[in-house]
Amino acid sequence: MARQLISSGSSFERDIGYSRAVVDGDWVFVSGTTGFDYASMALADGVVAQCEQCLVNIEAALQQAGSSLRDVVRVHYILPDPKEFEPCWPVLRKYFGEVRPAATMFSAGLIDPAVRIEIEVTARKNTD
Repeated sequence: MARQLISSGSSFERDIGYSRAVVDGDWVFVSGTTGFDYASMALADGVVAQCEQCLVNIEAALQQAGSSLRDVVRVHYILPDPKEFEPCWPVLRKYFGEVRPAATMFSAGLIDPAVRIEIEVTARKNTD
């Protein structure tokens, strides 16, 4: 199977030189994704709203790749302030409560201080 590159249309992808997601065989690797609404390039206010938009963006990339959030096997959460992780838990439970992927939360500086969370996932393509 050929490698497939997935784009969200974000100017960041073009400017930095990366893909929103890469499909390689049955695997889908979704880049770290922030809470920007890529259609308007607006950033939601607050970590919870950004977390929700991250997952909407990731879901769109997975769908383009022939996968879904149900197929996620690993997730990395990156937040500059680890105290902001717990308020995100209800959103994460909404999307991953039944899936329960392997997960790690990192605390690290992000490219823009307005960005409160970045999420990266790895999924398997739905082969059913």
